[in-house]
Amino acid sequence: MKRKLAIVALLVCSALGLLAEDGVVSSSNNPLQVALLHWYPANQAAAFKAGGYPIAAAFDGQSIWVANAGSNSNNIMKFRSSDGALLGTYAAGIEPSGIAFDGANIWVTNQGTNSIYEFQASTGALIESFYVGLPTIGIVFDGTSIWVADYSSTGEVSKYDAKTGTRKLDTAVGAYPVGLAFDGTNIWVANAGSNNVMKINEAGTVIGTFAVGTTPEYLAFDGKNMWVTNSGSNNVTKLSLSGAVLGTFAVQTQPLGIAFDGANMWVANHGSNTVTKLQVSNGTVIGNFAVGQNPWGVAFDGAHIWVANQYFGAAAGFLFKL
Repeated sequence: MKRKLAIVALLVCSALGLLAEDGVVSSSNNPLQVALLHWYPANQAAAFKAGGYPIAAAFDGQSIWVANAGSNSNNIMKFRSSDGALLGTYAAGIEPSGIAFDGANIWVTNQGTNSIYEFQASTGALIESFYVGLPTIGIVFDGTSIWVADYSSTGEVSKYDAKTGTRKLDTAVGAYPVGLAFDGTNIWVANAGSNNVMKINEAGTVIGTFAVGTTPEYLAFDGKNMWVTNSGSNNVTKLSLSGAVLGTFAVQTQPLGIAFDGANMWVANHGSNTVTKLQVSNGTVIGNFAVGQNPWGVAFDGAHIWVANQYFGAAAGFLFKL
């Protein structure tokens, strides 16, 4: 018994040695993940079979949703985040390409049907679909409204009431807008064909246009600054909310999806079959981790990073959990 007590005491003292009144002081790991023992560079990856051409992922607080854009699928899938069990598969138009959660429902953009679809997150039941007129990819929720990016040479961002689906406004942006992000006040859009990022207020007015790298695709907000992946220049740009470039950080080939885990940015390198982990404070590359082929969409569930792997040319892709 004395020996067991001594071991316990030693472990407690060792743990306390890492802590001070203000929390973790001797580690660069994400303190939000202490209770989950996520104190190592990356978990061993687990792979779960998805549909054809999975390119987008989102977390609803309990489950991970994946948009499968392949013609053999044209659906979304719901996976239990704890163990990756498939909970449901739901038809979602043609080429579902973007996915977002509004606190109760899942919204999906479609390139093939020029529509957005709304599903009940708890059951997967289709609530309604709304015709938007152009192919859509990017989608984001701002607390009351859904914003979608119309992917065309004459780009446009549209705002819809999340409760009724009523179209509120349209804003002209750059060429081929892809990713959207919300900073708590304004909407940001990455214009892949114009090599810039635009900032839009709630009234739909463009209040800033900022040059970034080549072919900007997707965005993520870290609570203070905006990050954008530049697939054509193989790097990531960090912008202040005023649009100042705070840093440009090299990653690997053709970065697409990006997600924030509370301390780091995770970037899917489509051409390198990896994800890069970047420290948000200074852009330092913490590591590059192998995943499946052609990673695209990235999501964080509060404990793990999930990556949708397109597996270009294959009948089915995979969802990786890190």
